[in-house]
Amino acid sequence: MAKTVDQILAGANDSVTLINKINSGDFSYFMEGYTQAVVNRRVQENVDYLEIVLAMSPMDDSDPTPDVEGSSVDKSSYTTAIATGKTYISNNS
Repeated sequence: MAKTVDQILAGANDSVTLINKINSGDFSYFMEGYTQAVVNRRVQENVDYLEIVLAMSPMDDSDPTPDVEGSSVDKSSYTTAIATGKTYISNNS
């Protein structure tokens, strides 16, 4: 059974949480000794993932991919996390 837009977005919540935690100074996700480059890479990976998720749409009428991009579901938490992550990387590079 294909996933719904809500299920796809729910799966992306971990990326939103991680970006927001790192931006607020919570590095508990990382083991001691991780460099800023490693943290930035992890933030970038999560930004990239969120951008992919928000761009999801079916290729044609037979494609069961949920139309996240065309959905009217509120995606502001995801777009805000993307912007936050990009700003974090820019400020910490």
